[in-house]
Amino acid sequence: MKTVPGRTDRIVVVGAGLSGLAAALHLAGRGREVVVLESDPGPGGRAGRVEREGYLLDTGPTVLTMPSILRDTFGAVGAELDDELPLTRLDPAYLAQFADGSTLPVHTDAAAMTDTVREFAGPAEAAGYLRLRDWLTRLYRTEFGRFIDSNIDSPLGMLNPDLARLVALGGFRRLDPKIGSFLSDERLKRVFTFQALYAGESPMRALALYAVISYMDTVGGVYFPPGGVAALPQALARVAAENGVTFHYGDPVHTLERDGGRIHAVRTAAGERHPCDAVVLTTELPESYRLLGRAPKRPVPLRAAPSALILHTGGPDTRPGVGHHTISFGHGWRSTFDELITTGRRMSDPSLLITRPTATDPGLAPPGRQLYSILAPVPNLDRGPADWAADAGPYAEEILAVARQRLLPDFEPEFTEVISPADWAGRGHVAGTPFGYAHSFVQTGPFRPRNLPRGTENVVLAGGATVPGVGVPTVLISGRLAADRITGVPGRRSRVLDLAGEASR
Repeated sequence: MKTVPGRTDRIVVVGAGLSGLAAALHLAGRGREVVVLESDPGPGGRAGRVEREGYLLDTGPTVLTMPSILRDTFGAVGAELDDELPLTRLDPAYLAQFADGSTLPVHTDAAAMTDTVREFAGPAEAAGYLRLRDWLTRLYRTEFGRFIDSNIDSPLGMLNPDLARLVALGGFRRLDPKIGSFLSDERLKRVFTFQALYAGESPMRALALYAVISYMDTVGGVYFPPGGVAALPQALARVAAENGVTFHYGDPVHTLERDGGRIHAVRTAAGERHPCDAVVLTTELPESYRLLGRAPKRPVPLRAAPSALILHTGGPDTRPGVGHHTISFGHGWRSTFDELITTGRRMSDPSLLITRPTATDPGLAPPGRQLYSILAPVPNLDRGPADWAADAGPYAEEILAVARQRLLPDFEPEFTEVISPADWAGRGHVAGTPFGYAHSFVQTGPFRPRNLPRGTENVVLAGGATVPGVGVPTVLISGRLAADRITGVPGRRSRVLDLAGEASR
C-alpha cells in the first residue's frame, strides 16, 4: 500500500464531517498533531442539526448501522462508544408498508424474522429468507476486509483469493435476480433490494455485491443515539478535542501552499496559516480538485446518484403507534428507478422513507408532540434539472399528502422545514445530491476517485466521493483509510474479525 513519504508529524484535516472527524481521531491516536479546519460554525457536515420551534431536526442521515465501526473510531484514542454515545438498537429495524395494504416488520434477529416471513408469505419464503441471510453474511465476510476496509492502489490489487470467492458467491451478478434466487415474493425482494438506491443504482442494474448494504441493516441492525444522528459528530468532535485535536470553525480553506509536489501549509479565507506535513481533504470533490490545482482525466465523466427532497414536520401526538422507520412502497418499482435515474422525472408513484425519531427519543420534540422526517428520492440536477426554489414547497405538500394518506391520516403539521436539491447544491454538493457519486462498476473500488491523488505527495482524500463510498459506515472507514495512507497500517486483524461478527452482538 502506498503511503505519504517523508515526515507526517503535523496533519491538517479540512472538514469536520464524519470522515474528517474519523481521520482526526485515528491520526491523534497514532501520535500525530492534528488541526481540523471547518467552514461551518461547528462539526457535522451532512449530519447537521436544525432547531425549529422546539423540534430538533437531523438534516442528514437518519439510519445508523454498523456500530462496530463507530466503536473502532472512538477506540482509536481509547474511548468507549458505550460511554460516549450509547446506542439503542431498533426492533424492528424498519416497518415495510406495501401498496396492497400489507405490512412487514423487518427484524434483524434471525428467528424473529423467519417467523415473521413465514406468517407474511409462507414457509417456502421463510426458508428462502434463511438461505438469503446466510448468503448475505458470507458475502459481507468475504467483501468487507479486502474490498471495503482496505486501501487498494490499482485494479491489480483486487486479484486475490477473496475476489474468486466473491465471484463464486455471485457478487458480480445483478442484485435483483440474485435476491430473486432466494425469494419469489416481490414485496420481500423490495425489502432486500431498495438499499441499491443508497448506492445510486437501480436494483436491476446494481451489482449483487452491494447486497452488503442489505446485510448492514437487515442483519447487522439499525441503531439510534440519544439526541439523534447529529449527536454523533458532536460526540466525535468532543472526544477528539479531549485527545489533543485542535478545531477552527467558521473559516473556509482558501489555498494550499505548495513547494513542488508537497503541501507545506494551509491558508484560510480569513488569512490564517496552518503549517503541515500532510493534509486530509474531505471537501466536495470539485473543491478538493480546485485546491489541488488539477483534476484527473477520466474516459467517462463521473455520474452522480439521485438526490432527495426531505420534509421535516411535527405536530400533536395523534399516531403514537407509528414506528421509528417506515418504508412506504408505492405500486411502481422498476418504473420508479427508471424515472429517478434514467429519464430524470419525479416519482409518479412515490416510495418514501418516513422516520419518527421521537419513537425512540421523545426529547427531540416538545412534550406531547411527534417529529417526522419524510424522504422522497428525486432526480439529481444533472439528470433532471428543475427550479427547486419554486418547486420545493409544492412538491413537499404533495409528499406530505401521500404520507398522510398512507400512514398519518390525522396528522396536522405545526411547522415544515424542506431541504431540496437546490439546498444541497447551495452547500456545494455535486449535482444537488447529498449522496455524491453513484456506485456503478466503473465508479467502485479502484475505479472510484483515488484517496491518494496523483501530482501531490502529501494530500489524501476522505469522504463519500472517494473510497470506499457513500454512507455513514463507509465515510467513517474513509477517514481511517486516509489515516492509513499517512501513517501506514497498524495491527488490524482482530478488528476486522470483530466487524465480521457484528450480527452476533
